[in-house]
Amino acid sequence: MNQKYIPYLIGAFVLLVVLANTFFVVEQREQAIVVRLGDPVRVINAGPQSTAGLKMKVPFLEQVLTFDKRNIALETEEEEVIAADQERLVVDAFIRYRINDPLQYYRTLRDDRIAEDRIQRLVNSSLRQVLGSARSSDIISGERSGVMQRTLADVRARATSSRFGIEVIDVRIRRADLPQENMAATYRRMETARQQQAAQIRAIGEQRKREIIAEADRDVTITLATAQETADRTRGEGDAQRTRIYAQSFGRDASFASFYRSMQAYEDAIGQGDATMVLSPDSQFFRYFERGPAAR
Repeated sequence: MNQKYIPYLIGAFVLLVVLANTFFVVEQREQAIVVRLGDPVRVINAGPQSTAGLKMKVPFLEQVLTFDKRNIALETEEEEVIAADQERLVVDAFIRYRINDPLQYYRTLRDDRIAEDRIQRLVNSSLRQVLGSARSSDIISGERSGVMQRTLADVRARATSSRFGIEVIDVRIRRADLPQENMAATYRRMETARQQQAAQIRAIGEQRKREIIAEADRDVTITLATAQETADRTRGEGDAQRTRIYAQSFGRDASFASFYRSMQAYEDAIGQGDATMVLSPDSQFFRYFERGPAAR
């Protein structure tokens, strides 16, 4: 190679290095801070209005720090908390947040590694406080949504007061379980509690069954008594009406009355067919079976 081209090559290389340290690109999904000797001097592409694209900085004196503009998910480590009923639970949670003030984020947290550690400790502290005022049954199933709303509000308040420069979007419990050493004893307590509840339900059902049977028996007795009373009253009214009709009929025709009473006597005496009667020849009992004037 000709020696006269070496200075030109060195100059081109230096120019490329200077240009590479002067121009930089900020993408739409990023926000950047230009730092001069450790002090931030300007923010790029922060906020809703986009200013992304090709940018310039002072080479070698200024550095560019980029932060994600999208929602960031952070999973916390398992944390053991004590609920309001003194039940120990192992809680695994996650948080979603976004960096809404990159300058404040840089001043308070510096980088993503420190930020994840501080945010995780903040979430764990909030979980211990909020879950410590709730019962284990509410945390596991019953009122988890309400507990999560209180936790979210507490984490947001803590992040704002700590000036992290982030907006907390959501906090959720992924898993809330009993510690392994307590699980068997807890299951036995739960089984005993369910058995007691079942026994109580059966006792209430048995008592209710007896009450229903007693009410039904009482209703049957009242119904039968009412029916018997109605029947007796109806029978008495029928007998009275029959007697009245008989009296009216007998008063009109004395011979018919005598005949009717004799027919009833015959029915009572020989109606069964196995009766034995001893009568004198001149008895008037069978006079209506005779012919002639004596039968009248």
